[in-house]
Amino acid sequence: MHFPEKFVWGAAAASYQVEGGFNADGRGLSVWDMFAHRPGSVHNGDTGDVATDHYHRYKEDVGLMRDIGLQAYRLSLSWSRILPDGVGYLNEPGLEFYDRLIDELLANNIQPYVTLYHWDFPLQLYYRGGWLNRDSSDWFAEYAQIVVRALGDRVRFWMTMNEPSVFTVLGHLSGIHAPGDRLGAAEGFRIAHHVLMAHGKASQVIRALRPDAQISMAGNGTVGIPATRSEADIAAARKHMFDTTEPSLWNLNWWSDPAMFGHYPAEGLKAVESMMPAGFEKDMEIIHQPYDYFGLNCYWGDEVSAGADGKVEFVPKYSGHPITAFHWPVTPDALYWGPKFLYERYKLPVLITENGLSNSDWVSLDGKVHDPQRIDHMSRYLGAFSRAYQDGVQVAGYLHWSIMDNFEWAEGMKHRFGLIHVDYRDGKRTLKDSAHWYKEVIRSNGESLA
Repeated sequence: MHFPEKFVWGAAAASYQVEGGFNADGRGLSVWDMFAHRPGSVHNGDTGDVATDHYHRYKEDVGLMRDIGLQAYRLSLSWSRILPDGVGYLNEPGLEFYDRLIDELLANNIQPYVTLYHWDFPLQLYYRGGWLNRDSSDWFAEYAQIVVRALGDRVRFWMTMNEPSVFTVLGHLSGIHAPGDRLGAAEGFRIAHHVLMAHGKASQVIRALRPDAQISMAGNGTVGIPATRSEADIAAARKHMFDTTEPSLWNLNWWSDPAMFGHYPAEGLKAVESMMPAGFEKDMEIIHQPYDYFGLNCYWGDEVSAGADGKVEFVPKYSGHPITAFHWPVTPDALYWGPKFLYERYKLPVLITENGLSNSDWVSLDGKVHDPQRIDHMSRYLGAFSRAYQDGVQVAGYLHWSIMDNFEWAEGMKHRFGLIHVDYRDGKRTLKDSAHWYKEVIRSNGESLA
């Protein structure tokens, strides 16, 4: 398999999922601290209080990243570790942690890819209305300015938001994630608009302070996979991926079109205009801050075909279709068609900012962690991504989710996504077979996949 010469190989994690140290050195609480401590919210009562204790063991973890051969590490920052109240008072020890972490990464030839927001909204700002408050975009811009002034001399690659559809829908409409709200659709679209304003203002801040910065979101959404290579089925898959005629916040382009083109998808706006904040049109100039690359979180897709009436028809999974431990379907072609359709629409290099699987991993009697399913899964998805490159899609890199097992949100510690096994009793790290395998993939720039 072939990848471009400057293709970037790495892995990813997020602050609340790995750091722990939830009240260390002046850190303020986030909505996830509140939510995880609410009885019945998280599987087994797990919390991110300790998580994988990356806050105290970051040097060990970076050493393991170096041993794997990672060229990049996607991390997120804990907003409330830096600004305990979300705005105002700066907690120097919190900011210094990220300063040390980035220096440690660079000392080991690992490029930091920094996500400003990966779902851990400051609790004190939630009490002031959170993302429902129009001022949230200004709060976020203030936070971004502090971070970029401190770290921007060493960080070039930025993501403003991670999966805004997920924290909007699961956090504020269904209540499955923090903060656990069950709001109406109109509130959901208001939140989405404010989040997009926050992306716009933060992007302006980053570019003003670091003109050579590369900015994106880490987006996710429906990926359409055509049942056949017929033009009709390909058109149906593309339509499925970008169709916003039904009011939904899951469509990737509901988030990316405003940033890239300066307007919401026309057919989608027609369906939800009555629910949009008054005067939203005046904010589009702020929101219109195009990406420099397209960050895509992609785990699976829907196989569809074109019906006789032109409608999209779902192809049902056959009995026994492969699934991960999370019961997500294994659909490697999502990493072909997702990047292909995005590249057609936005003409930007595609960086896979998350891809991986939850697996049932444990330390075997020989002291090793054997995870052949993860190796097979990565091989299949990377093969599809390589085909996309060979068919003309600009591909920038692949960041595996995740570098290590960690706190998987409402699922607690139940799911293991890592290249590194973590024993949550004592924090012991063990490189899985997939980590050793990935090292050779990186060394060969994917040639070992052939």
